[in-house]
Amino acid sequence: MGIDEEAGGGLRIGDVVSVRTETPAHHHRTPWIVKGKTWRNASITAPFFNPESRAHGGDGLPKQMLCSVEFRQVDLWGARYREDARDRLLIDIYEHWLEPQ
Repeated sequence: MGIDEEAGGGLRIGDVVSVRTETPAHHHRTPWIVKGKTWRNASITAPFFNPESRAHGGDGLPKQMLCSVEFRQVDLWGARYREDARDRLLIDIYEHWLEPQ
């Protein structure tokens, strides 16, 4: 099974995932607008050094899989989103922030 099909933790393209809600005191790359939101894993890129570790002088290991998760804009912004309800946002999120549903 290749990187395009499955990430290190077993996520697959098309899996429904939720983004963890934690807000650590240290550096992290997960935007607040997607925390706690659920949608689908659109693609799996590759393992990268963990930026949360590297930001504090760590080695970034173990590497983390980077996934592109698709969200409906209306689910992120609610009634404030007045554009086409079919609009989507693709955002890259490290796999350790994702929980399968």
